[in-house]
Amino acid sequence: MAHDIQRVFWRRYVYAFLFVAVITTTVSAVNHYSVPEEMEEGSVVANLATDLGLDVKTLNRRKMRVDAVGNKKYLDINKETGELFILERIDRELLCPSKTTTSCFLKLDATIENPIRMFNIEVEITDINDNAPHFRRGTMHLDISESSPIGERFSLNNAADPDVGTNSVKDYHLSSSEHFSIEIQTGRDGTKFADLILKKALDREKQTVHNLILTAVDGGVPTRTGTASVVVRVLDVNDNAPSFDKDRYVVHVMENSPIGSLVIKLNATDLDEGSNSDIVYSYSLYTSERTQNVFNLNSGNGEITVKEMINYEDIKLYEMEVIASDKGQNSLSGQCKLTIQVTDMNDNHPEISIKSFQSPIKENVPIDTVIAVVSVSDKDSGDNGVVDLRIPDNMPFKLRESSDNYYELVVSEPLDREKVPEYDVTFTVTDRGSPPLSDNETMTLELLDINDNVPQFPQSFYTIRVMENNAPGALLSSLTAFDPDLHENQYLVYFILEKEIANTSMSMLFSINPENGNLYALKTFDYEIEKEFLFHIEARDSGSPPLSSNVSVHIVIVDQNDNVPVIVSPWRAHGSVVEEKIPRSTDKGSLVAKVIALDTDSVHNSRITYQFLQVTDATLFSLDQYNGEIRTMRMFSYRDPRHQRLVVVAKDNGEPALSATVTIKLSTVETVVKAYSDMTEVPLEYDIFSDLNLYLVIGLGSVSFLLLITILVTIVLKCQKPKHSNAAPSCRNSVISERNSTIADSTLVSNDAYWYSLFLAETRKGKMVVRQPVPKGSRYIVSSIPRGTGLTDTSDSAASTLQGSTTSSGSRSST
Repeated sequence: MAHDIQRVFWRRYVYAFLFVAVITTTVSAVNHYSVPEEMEEGSVVANLATDLGLDVKTLNRRKMRVDAVGNKKYLDINKETGELFILERIDRELLCPSKTTTSCFLKLDATIENPIRMFNIEVEITDINDNAPHFRRGTMHLDISESSPIGERFSLNNAADPDVGTNSVKDYHLSSSEHFSIEIQTGRDGTKFADLILKKALDREKQTVHNLILTAVDGGVPTRTGTASVVVRVLDVNDNAPSFDKDRYVVHVMENSPIGSLVIKLNATDLDEGSNSDIVYSYSLYTSERTQNVFNLNSGNGEITVKEMINYEDIKLYEMEVIASDKGQNSLSGQCKLTIQVTDMNDNHPEISIKSFQSPIKENVPIDTVIAVVSVSDKDSGDNGVVDLRIPDNMPFKLRESSDNYYELVVSEPLDREKVPEYDVTFTVTDRGSPPLSDNETMTLELLDINDNVPQFPQSFYTIRVMENNAPGALLSSLTAFDPDLHENQYLVYFILEKEIANTSMSMLFSINPENGNLYALKTFDYEIEKEFLFHIEARDSGSPPLSSNVSVHIVIVDQNDNVPVIVSPWRAHGSVVEEKIPRSTDKGSLVAKVIALDTDSVHNSRITYQFLQVTDATLFSLDQYNGEIRTMRMFSYRDPRHQRLVVVAKDNGEPALSATVTIKLSTVETVVKAYSDMTEVPLEYDIFSDLNLYLVIGLGSVSFLLLITILVTIVLKCQKPKHSNAAPSCRNSVISERNSTIADSTLVSNDAYWYSLFLAETRKGKMVVRQPVPKGSRYIVSSIPRGTGLTDTSDSAASTLQGSTTSSGSRSST
């Protein structure tokens, strides 16, 4: 809406101006028009046809046209209406960049034909306030001396405004300042500029920089402004004299003060800067030559130090006058007076003399032993000649006066070289003068070592973890003891204290370096055979007599996954294939078989999980991965084959994992097999054993008798023909057949899972199973007895042979 109002305003302005122009043309050969700049394209300037007395209807026929003279074509004529209109927006500052004249004309030639006539047209472009004043530099820097007089002028850069007349720069304004103001000047061409006027004296010591804002304002409506920063830096002049903190100083100095010691440091300050504030100190002419010889004045920092020895008896008071001058061009100075009073002192030091001193001594020297004899003296008289002797309080010694000015140093506490190997005994003698003087003498007392400390291990108990299958000679740990004694009293030798485990000495299993305590393994350890060792190591020094201490060492064998799982159920008579028969009418969820595997590794490595490696029909059977139970997932249908082949892999939890496989061939039958029902009904075990108690007793007695005879025969044979056996040692978890009985390692047969699987396998064959512990041993006698037979049949029956198929992870599985 504001744009429309402005447009109406300019149109009214143009029409009024055109009215005046038309009247003017009646008396002139040139048609004059006037339009403001920045009018919109299409705006009408005047009806040229009417002003020239032409018929509008003939303009097209007579080919009327308007040509610009020496300029770009900004105007054109509408041949339909005869109106002269704005063809392109006109910028007066671009059309007439010179500001020497306030008028800007655009000359045109209007031409018509039939007959040919030409008309001269002048269009004056009037200025509008479309440009704001601006400074060529946004920031102006001025350096003004603080000594500049009030009223001094400083020229500032003027602001430029492309507009002319009242629309150009009309005035300047300066931000508020108590030191500066501006005065507006007008140039010959009417340009306005401002001078900076100093209206109050500057003081650099109060304010070094003045930041001002200069604003240029034009005379247009509405007004436009432009700003620039004026930074005034105040330059220093030497207008401040150096000054001291005080006009008079009084200090006291002790006689015999060391040469170069500081008496006083004078400090003068100058508020100026640069060389005007650099200060030089000097004596005035009123300072005596003697005083200048005794005391030195540092011209740079004002320090007064002792130059010669001061003697109270010669001069008791010194007076001087010190001048501080700056380094300005016109040097200024300040001064102060200094009085130095000499204080008398006790200047004769007491003396100390060591008459006798015994060093080194043994650390076990008795208490009250005399170590040294000392005498003291002082040349002064009176209280200044009375002296006192002392030693540090934190020492195991004391002074004992023997006669006038003679003292004995004796041992007051037991000495320990391991805590303090030597003592720096400082004898300090002090007189009773004012102030007191003292002197000291330091003697070093060395202690000789005796063997009074046993070797010490950092720990009282060592636990060392050793991975099984280690290489013989491997370093296990370094067991180093410490003996605070010296020389041969601290040289240590390490031993393994002999201890036998299962008729094996520790020195056959472990070795220790006698010099550095490095412990080595002499053999490869097997976690499944030995899990830990406990023994002692002794560290003995080379003193006389030698002292020793020992430490307990606990060797823990860490398990590796080096044993493959052993499948103990289902029992397999030959190979690794198990054949089972199950009723075809077996319900969903019925137990078909149970795979049990054992792993002799540690708990982590021996965790067994079960998986199907091969299965004829994956929808028919399920396998519990944790307990190995194989159950039916649905009932058998007529389409299912009669024979099912299941390959189960038992995998341990080691890294890498080891595994064993078993193949189960299932055959479905139409009737229930009694042996299968016996297998699934675990309580039958107790019924069978309860019915055959007599057979059990007879069987156990027979086995015990045969075992006793075998042992006696073996002893007799070894006594008659002692020779080495070439038979291969029995493997762990192996089963040895002895006629009708089977002797198995207790670590296998005693396992409930194995015993349960063995029981199921034998009862399905129509036999019963008996296990009897071997006297004085950790093994069992396992016997299988056919059902319904007497004692003779039982003793003559062939014992069942238990076999297990194991494979490592990734090996082939037997089918």
